[in-house]
Amino acid sequence: MANINLEAVLRRETGKGAAKLARREHMVPGVVYKGGETGLIVQVGQKELLKAIHTEAGMNAIINLKISNGETEDERTVIVKETQIDPLTDKVIHVDFHEISLSEKITVNIPIVIKGEALGVTEDSGVFTQGLWEMEIECLPTEIPEKVEVNVESLRIGDVIHVKDLPSLPGVTVLEDEDHVVASVHVPEAEETEEAPEEGEVEPELIKKGKEESEEEEEDAEKE
Repeated sequence: MANINLEAVLRRETGKGAAKLARREHMVPGVVYKGGETGLIVQVGQKELLKAIHTEAGMNAIINLKISNGETEDERTVIVKETQIDPLTDKVIHVDFHEISLSEKITVNIPIVIKGEALGVTEDSGVFTQGLWEMEIECLPTEIPEKVEVNVESLRIGDVIHVKDLPSLPGVTVLEDEDHVVASVHVPEAEETEEAPEEGEVEPELIKKGKEESEEEEEDAEKE
C-alpha cells in the first residue's frame, strides 16, 4: 500500500471561532492522537484531505502528515480515524488522525464487497440480504487489505455466508464474530392475505342469502 503525503499546519489558536475561520479558508481543523492521547492540533486543506481518503485504500490510507509550524516541519505517519461531515454541505468539517508505527499492528475496518448475483434470486425469485458491510480486523498498517470480496453467485434460497466462511487474508486477524451473517438468500415474505372474519361475525353474503330465504318462506306462508 503506497503512502500518501499530506501537508498540515500546526494550529496556534483553538476554539469554535478559530475552527470557523479555518473552514472559511477551505481548511479542515483536526487533531493528531497517539496512544489514545491528544497530540497535535492541526489543520489540513479540504481538497487535499479528500484526495488522500478517496484512493482505493479509502480511510485506511497510510498518510505521511507533514506538519509545519511556520519555521520547522515535523512528519508523522498517520491514518484517518474519524471525520465529521456537515449534513447540509457534505463537506468534512473535522478530522481525527491516529499516529501509527509501521511495525505495530492496528485495528481497522475494511469494506466487504459483494460479487455476482445469487442464483436464488435470478432463478428462484428469492430475496438477497447483506448483513455485514465492513469487517473489523487487526494487522500491520502495511498489510491492510483494501477490501474483502465475497462471491454470492452460487447461493440458493436458504443459503447463508458467515464471517467464518470468508476467504482468509494473509497477515490478518479477523475480530468479527465468526457466526455473524455476511449474506443470505431467503424466501420473499408472503403477501398479506385477506383477513378471515372473526368468530361470531357473519359474512355479508350469508346475511343476504339468509334474508332472501326468509322472505321466500314468508311468501310461501302467505300463499298457504
